[in-house]
Amino acid sequence: MHVHQLSITYLPEQDRILVRINTSDKRELQFWITRRLALGLMPLLERISTETAARQGGPATAHMAKADPLAKKAIVEFQRSETLSKADFSTPYQPPPEGAPIFSDPLLITEINMTPLAGNQLRLHCTEKLAGRPGQRTFDLNLSDTLTHAFIHLLERAVKGSQWRDGAAAPTAEPAAPVAAPRTDYLN
Repeated sequence: MHVHQLSITYLPEQDRILVRINTSDKRELQFWITRRLALGLMPLLERISTETAARQGGPATAHMAKADPLAKKAIVEFQRSETLSKADFSTPYQPPPEGAPIFSDPLLITEINMTPLAGNQLRLHCTEKLAGRPGQRTFDLNLSDTLTHAFIHLLERAVKGSQWRDGAAAPTAEPAAPVAAPRTDYLN
């Protein structure tokens, strides 16, 4: 699957992040990332991206990055800013024609395994394992170095918009309703 367009959006009414991928063969992949998964995924993506960037420059860069964590971070920030300056974040996401989803409904990702590949690529093996649903749905997403930086950037923006790191409640589209008296629910 080759990525043509990528959209990562926080949806307050779901309190989740929706990732939409428009593939080069005009199909669409949609999946949800929960708060728990996003907050656990961000440091791992950063670490893998940093390690990859340190190796990219050859022995001199790799040696310098091993010796100085600040140098490693500077190398990554430079590469990320270079990559993002060339990326097109202004063209609106264009979903493919109706009837072209890869899965009938968005997957709720419960597990992501990351594998660095040759050529500075990163494979994300995403799995949806839900109780009460037989089997599991999976897909692999291979991200080039450029797409990895763009994915991290968009995911970071979505997490920032969610305010999950602030410890505050997620923003809502409407003002909060008055608090009603507590209600007890029973299961009979």
